Amino acid sequence: MGPLGLFTVLLGAALPLIDFFIVNVALPAIDSDLAAGPAMLELIVAGYGVTYAVLLVLGGRLGDTAGRRRLFLIGMAAFGVTSLACGIAPTAWTLVAARVAQGAASALMLPQVLATIQATTQGPRRARAMSLYGATAGLSMVTGQILGGVLVAADIAGTSWRAVFLVNVPVVLVGLVLAVRAVPETRSDRPASVDVPGTLLLALSLLSLLLPLTEGRAAGWPLWTWVSLAVFPFAAVAFYLTERRADRLGRTPLVPPSLLRLESLRRGLMMVVPFSIGFSGFMFVIAVVLQQGLHKGPVAAGLALVPMALAFFAASLAGPRLVGRFGSRVVTAGALLQAVGIGLLLLAVQRDWPGLGFAELAPGVAVAGLGQGLQLPVLMRLMLSDVPTDRAGVGGGVMITTQQSALALGVATLGSLFLALAETSGMREALTVTLLVQAGLIALTALLSLRLPRIVR
Repeated sequence: MGPLGLFTVLLGAALPLIDFFIVNVALPAIDSDLAAGPAMLELIVAGYGVTYAVLLVLGGRLGDTAGRRRLFLIGMAAFGVTSLACGIAPTAWTLVAARVAQGAASALMLPQVLATIQATTQGPRRARAMSLYGATAGLSMVTGQILGGVLVAADIAGTSWRAVFLVNVPVVLVGLVLAVRAVPETRSDRPASVDVPGTLLLALSLLSLLLPLTEGRAAGWPLWTWVSLAVFPFAAVAFYLTERRADRLGRTPLVPPSLLRLESLRRGLMMVVPFSIGFSGFMFVIAVVLQQGLHKGPVAAGLALVPMALAFFAASLAGPRLVGRFGSRVVTAGALLQAVGIGLLLLAVQRDWPGLGFAELAPGVAVAGLGQGLQLPVLMRLMLSDVPTDRAGVGGGVMITTQQSALALGVATLGSLFLALAETSGMREALTVTLLVQAGLIALTALLSLRLPRIVR
């Protein structure tokens, strides 16, 4: 795959991740226009994230079987259509339905990116492509909120919040033209049939955990949320036992437990969970704080994260050279830098509230972004380094599902914690507690990073 093909698949990787975060700064405008209310706003976020997480592994399996380029094209086209549906949605419920469909389209497209990179590159070219993928993923998550703020404030042709979805349509059209020309077709040499029991049990496990945690606070914790949470451990155990049995019988389960015997993948997954929970929780909380707590407009709320994006980009560029010299200890250093950034933010909150502005936030978010940029691209490269090419779709699906589930879990848990504390103790105290929890998650990632394989291929 040439440079144009790599650019095209990375564009396909950026779109779903941008759309997970782009709505954070658009939620107040959506609420005002559609009279959505807190519970519906959380569904607009969760409907996309949960569907996306549930179907990712299946999307990877389908690409292995039917052809990754074909599924990439189908997923990208569907993403464009569902983005248009989001942009013209007349009611809140219509927007929720369109977001669910958009999440499903993303799940078809994104696993093909990693699988195509794994199947068409080797050695240094693969390492460079995986580093670029990790950098693209991280930058997409940060710039999503920056772009969202600019688009909402620009109010292009009176579109307001709708522009955050409509902007995807021309980008998708360009991506489809490029993909037809530059992305090669690949598929697994040993394609496996769809694991129906595994797919259903994974869906039940993720839905029973993520939906009540996301909707519970806004809905007042009705009975169904507690029943759903009680179902989760049984569904998760049933999923694991079903997959282990299929693996032992020589079948190809949706998530092969034997794949988790790969040390690099297993330990990387253990670390990406607390990293992603903290990352998405912070991004959601900072958007609420800036707009509702400090009464800043969407542009100011987005631009406050520019130092984080620039620092992340710089760290991503330096990462491959640093990894070649220091190995996975770069990830540990990144975690420590991220902790320093959160510490600077805590000091700013205590010292400058309620006059917290761009200048006060910039040092903390920049240092945190630098630390994140030294962690995420390296982790993604490391996790797939030992996955066989014929299982690239499954391996990529497992990694992205874990990351996406953790991102959704971060919004659900840290977001709910922050909003609950803000109602009783005020936003300053709620933000302080949330940042302290994130500092704890960063400490956990730093400890886990010490067990990563030292050499990163």
